[in-house]
Amino acid sequence: MIKGVKICGVSDFKTLNYLLSHPYPPKFIGFITNYEKSKRFVEFQKLKELVDINKKQINFTSVLVSPTNEILEKIKDLNFDYYQLYDVTPERTREIKKKYKIKIISAITVSNFQDVEKYKDYSEISDIILFDGKGYHKSESFDHSLLKDVPDSLNKMIAGDIQIENIVNLKGSNYMIDISGALEDENGKKDLKKIDKLLNIVNLNMKKHD
Repeated sequence: MIKGVKICGVSDFKTLNYLLSHPYPPKFIGFITNYEKSKRFVEFQKLKELVDINKKQINFTSVLVSPTNEILEKIKDLNFDYYQLYDVTPERTREIKKKYKIKIISAITVSNFQDVEKYKDYSEISDIILFDGKGYHKSESFDHSLLKDVPDSLNKMIAGDIQIENIVNLKGSNYMIDISGALEDENGKKDLKKIDKLLNIVNLNMKKHD
């Protein structure tokens, strides 16, 4: 069962306003905050303007890769509900959560079963565990069957080059999906028609399991 969707890599007002006004909005919207290699990276001033909005019931998420104290201080007053952390140790995660009083999505990049097992180091600290591919901004896939032994009780999210057409075939239960690249056109811009298709598919899936 899909518990909800996070649309990541939003970087413009048109897409953001479309998501906020959609009849089946995502539970999460992600903004690439400090990873400049990503084509979805948002400069600080624009980020500040983007998130200064009535987000309704949607959770705004700052996506951070090995964040420095400087960037954390810079964004601490922005309108975020979650920090999604890549390449951050459990100890550092605990420190960030305590200092900034923010909910945490701990991202674990997966290529084998040993990678999956790392979730145990974060499960007591983080609010959500995200299992992602190794590509960061390249949306690389991984074998989702590696997650078969992850308990249903874990509040989890999966990513890794998920395609809209494959969502109904995803195995497993009680997870959220995190999707970005599959919602973009050939120029790397978010495609509103693809977003609409995704949100309607997810809504139907969730209704089936109500």
